[in-house]
Amino acid sequence: MHLGVLDYIDTNFFSMLLSELSHPNELHGLTVSQLEEIACQIRERHLQVVSTSGGHLGPGLGVVELTLALYQTLDLDLDRVVWDVGHQGYPHKLITGRFSQFDTLRQQNGVAGYLKRSESKFDHFGAGHASTSISAALGMALARDKKGENYKCVAVIGDGALTGGMALEAINHAGHLPNTPLVVVLNDNDMSISPPVGALSTYLNKVRVSPPLQFLSDSVQESVKNIPLIGKDIPEELKNIKGSVRRLAVPKVGAVFEELGFTYMGPIDGHDIGNLVNTFNAAHKLKKPVLVHVVTTKGKGYPYAEADQVGYHAQSAFDLTTGKSIPSKKPKPVSYSKIFGQTLLKICEQDSKVVGITAAMATGTGLDILQKNIPDQYIDVGIAEQHAVTLAAGMSCDGLKPVVAIYSTFLQRAFDQLIHDVGIQNLPVSFVLDRAGIVGADGPTHQGQYDISYMRSIPNFVLMAPKDESELQRMLITSINHNGPTALRIPRGSGLGVAVMDEGWEPLNIGEAEILEEGEDILIIAYGSMVASAIETAKILNNMNINTCIVNARFVKPLDKNLIMPLASRIQKVVTMEEGTLIGGFGSAIVELFNDNEINIPVYRIGIPDVLVDHASPDQSKEKLGLMPDQMADKIVKKFKLVY
Repeated sequence: MHLGVLDYIDTNFFSMLLSELSHPNELHGLTVSQLEEIACQIRERHLQVVSTSGGHLGPGLGVVELTLALYQTLDLDLDRVVWDVGHQGYPHKLITGRFSQFDTLRQQNGVAGYLKRSESKFDHFGAGHASTSISAALGMALARDKKGENYKCVAVIGDGALTGGMALEAINHAGHLPNTPLVVVLNDNDMSISPPVGALSTYLNKVRVSPPLQFLSDSVQESVKNIPLIGKDIPEELKNIKGSVRRLAVPKVGAVFEELGFTYMGPIDGHDIGNLVNTFNAAHKLKKPVLVHVVTTKGKGYPYAEADQVGYHAQSAFDLTTGKSIPSKKPKPVSYSKIFGQTLLKICEQDSKVVGITAAMATGTGLDILQKNIPDQYIDVGIAEQHAVTLAAGMSCDGLKPVVAIYSTFLQRAFDQLIHDVGIQNLPVSFVLDRAGIVGADGPTHQGQYDISYMRSIPNFVLMAPKDESELQRMLITSINHNGPTALRIPRGSGLGVAVMDEGWEPLNIGEAEILEEGEDILIIAYGSMVASAIETAKILNNMNINTCIVNARFVKPLDKNLIMPLASRIQKVVTMEEGTLIGGFGSAIVELFNDNEINIPVYRIGIPDVLVDHASPDQSKEKLGLMPDQMADKIVKKFKLVY
């Protein structure tokens, strides 16, 4: 049954419990003070859950009033809202029927950390990558118009995501469709995950401190109508006054968006519910592309999050009173990302031609230490992966040694640039793919399971993955020294705790694998993070009197055929292990090697099958996929019918 605006209005109640809210339209008709009470409840629940189990914090706290005000002007049974990325989506989830399940946030079989169409009918578009919202909302608006239907389409995008080329492409398209109603809400908190960079960010900084746009054009039109001898029939020459005066009202404030075909409104206080409601209603009435510029405070309502907007973008479990993270029950080794950042810093200190590049992920990739210590050898391009890759290609043409650190899942966005600008030209650019493999609670949009497959097909690239932190250091110097493109994948989280060196790292020979254990019954060839799991699997097999040979492949391109093929021919039973999708992956490379060299022996490939890996802890995901050592040992025994 369709639930309209008036179905929910009850003037007899003066308060509402967030826990009792079953449909967002129930908010319709509430007073500003009642909505402010709901806002307090949203922040309380948000903080309670994230402080207990971890998750994104600052983005959601900053858009509570924006969400409540926007939904006052929409009928969520009909209208469409597309939230960019989904970091901002926690208040949306809390008022769309997921309050009672919210304590399962980002846990296996629980509420997803991002908007997910399969989770709720109110999640109109799913996204874990930035800058997609305007394109999706415009697509919905065009579908609406083509079908002759009548509903509102809104995109909510952050100022950090607005730096992404895809968002600007969508604005350019929408601005040329003056008869297509579309509202873009720019949530401007002067942050993405890290502070945004670039000319567009600088421009928004100027806008942010400017006075709000006065809607002079409407009052001018009304004044002209009252002029004697003119009245309601405004001459064509005078109709231009409306646009001209509007431009006088926005000489800088929103002028760029106006020139691109949008009507600009703002900047608006993003925590003033009454003003927000009035502005959103005015935007909907225009029946054309409108950009509403809303200024918010990331982390609003929690002092620690407001003071440290980078640190509290996302948090592990923490103490609400002190704001400090709850320490792990047992100390963890340093993360791969930090080892990478520390090692690159040392290399940069010794070689001024080496430059670290990231796409709005300084802290996540470990490059924040380089940013702090040698800012002249550090570049953050913003949310612009395609630009980062081609920028690095250009730098390498003129003698610099760029090291591009991007999450595996985000580098997907620059696939053409990897081929066209780097691979074909065989340019010496080093890529470090962070969060490669299973990443855990962020779910399908963030799993780094595809990079082995998509990178293998690119000409001239050398692909490698370390078995531990020490090998990471050796691979990094190998990559920088190599006269061609390289890609080094590293997993999310802590290393194995092996000793690392401050300097003097010995480069590896390109394409050279190593034998870790000798054995005659089964050959396990493991790649990257799966080497440690292969060793544990071999222990289980050895306890069954199944002697296992373990090879650390190190490289998937080129493969060490001089080592692998003789071993495979002798042992005759081969298992490959990888933390990536099996289609086109490491195991496929081994099968291709054998086929090309007419080696006809069975190969059992272990990795991620053709499935989406949902949000859960990494170990829970691996267990579900059968990638834990005991599971893999059992599979190997059954596959090869080994007797023990």
